[in-house]
Amino acid sequence: MKPKIKEIIVVEGKDDITAVKQAVEAHVIAVHGYSSFKKSTIEKLKQISLTNDIIILTDPDFAGKKIRTLIKMHIPNAKHAFISREEGTKNNNIGVENAGAAAIIEALKRAKIIFHDIGESKSYTFDDLINNNLCYGKDSKLRREKLGDILRIGYYNSKQLLQSLNSFNIPRELFDKALIKINQLTQEGDFS
Repeated sequence: MKPKIKEIIVVEGKDDITAVKQAVEAHVIAVHGYSSFKKSTIEKLKQISLTNDIIILTDPDFAGKKIRTLIKMHIPNAKHAFISREEGTKNNNIGVENAGAAAIIEALKRAKIIFHDIGESKSYTFDDLINNNLCYGKDSKLRREKLGDILRIGYYNSKQLLQSLNSFNIPRELFDKALIKINQLTQEGDFS
């Protein structure tokens, strides 16, 4: 059984996400490399860091170090997990995606991960999405886009939104206020 952790893990790309998810159950966000790193990515991470601990797990190379430094500048309390160059190298390619599950778990343990409690309940359910027209409705996609913008977590499909609301520990009060704002925009005709 894979360890389940509370922190949000920040990696460079989608292959890194796959490698981390093979090792642990966690919410993992990719920043898509240093060359495509955007201000909006930092803002999203800063917003998430208000209610979650963040672990940075970037590649053991120059670009990974630059990304780590940039995130650390904006989120100084982020935790750091490191894999060695040896653990992350395969066929002259260096990256987290090449590390085995044991190496990733060990790196996360050294960063002092927090394990989820067994039987821990989630605060958001699909009923919350259905009851607030965030799935299965005519404007549900647009409502999810607006919700993501207001909460500064980005756009997600219904299933991903549910996971993100719970993983990011979005307070119910913020969720409810965002929905009030979305409903006001709808009534005022400013919803598009």
